[in-house]
This record gives sequence, C-alpha cells and structure tokens, in this order.
Amino acid sequence: MLKVGEIARLGLMVAVMEVSKLALAALPNIELVSFWIILFTLSMGYRTLYALYAFVLLEGILYGVHFWWVAYLYVWTLLLLLTRLFHAQQSALFWSILSGAFGLCFGALCALPYCFAGVLNGGLQNGLLAGFSWWVAGIPYDLLHCAGNFAVMLLLYKPIRAVTTRIFTSSADNKTPDSR
Repeated sequence: MLKVGEIARLGLMVAVMEVSKLALAALPNIELVSFWIILFTLSMGYRTLYALYAFVLLEGILYGVHFWWVAYLYVWTLLLLLTRLFHAQQSALFWSILSGAFGLCFGALCALPYCFAGVLNGGLQNGLLAGFSWWVAGIPYDLLHCAGNFAVMLLLYKPIRAVTTRIFTSSADNKTPDSR
C-alpha cells in the first residue's frame, strides 16, 4: 500500500518526466525521460513503475494511442528492469554507457509493434520487412538519441542523483533505496 508521501512523490516524478519531455520537444531525439527513469528507479526502486505507467498513460491522452504508445509500455519498463539489475553501480560512466546504449537500441525496440502489424497485414515476411524498414529509417535519430542520453547522464548523474536520493528517500520509509 502506498503512503500519501509516496503518492505525492510519484506525481512529482510524472510531472518532471512530462515537463522535461515537453521542454526538449524541439530537439530531435534528445530527451530526459531515460535519465529520469534511471534516477527515479535508483531512488524509488520498483515503485517507479507507478510513475512510469502514469507517464505513458498521460502520453496517450495528450498525443493519442498508436504503435509508439504500445512500445512505450515495454521499452521504458525494460530500462527500469535494467536499472534494477545494475542498481548497485555508482559510476556516472556506467550509467552513461547504459543510457546511451538504450538510446541506440530504442528504435529497434520500438519497431516490434510494426513487425506485428505487418504480420497481421501480410504474413511474417511483410511483418519483418515493415519492422526492419521502420527501424533502419530511424537509425540517424537513434544515433542522436544515443549521444544525447550519454551526454545528459554523464553531465547530470552525480548532482541530480544526490538530489533525487534526498527527495525520494525519506526516513519515514525506513528502507534504503536499494531494498525496494
């Protein structure tokens, strides 16, 4: 059961992700959502899933539901799971590499709904071709996504990690961030 303070923190997390996404919307594939998911997961553990799915729901409300929205459901969850897997890491370089690699793979991961839609529309070959062509067309943007994620994490990890730990970990929880 979530406490009132945790619900407030989760709402803050959703707002931070949405506002930072909107603030950088003019830049192609430069985003802070990956950064925030990693930092929030390091501070709040699996409870970040609540904020993550609220963010995805908000994205669907604001922009409509399409293939990209379906991909958001599992792509961001994958990043959260990877963060939990490596949560003991403290190196800004480690998190920068992970975040950059995630940005590089983002397009390939998001191509899966296009593969399924293509299979339903014309068989396995059409599905694979649809997903592959969608992914290949986006490779320049994946490269930007990789570079942006890497740079943002390298520059902001240490100062923002200290702040998120302080804000999202209260003594009332009686748990360390890594035990969640």
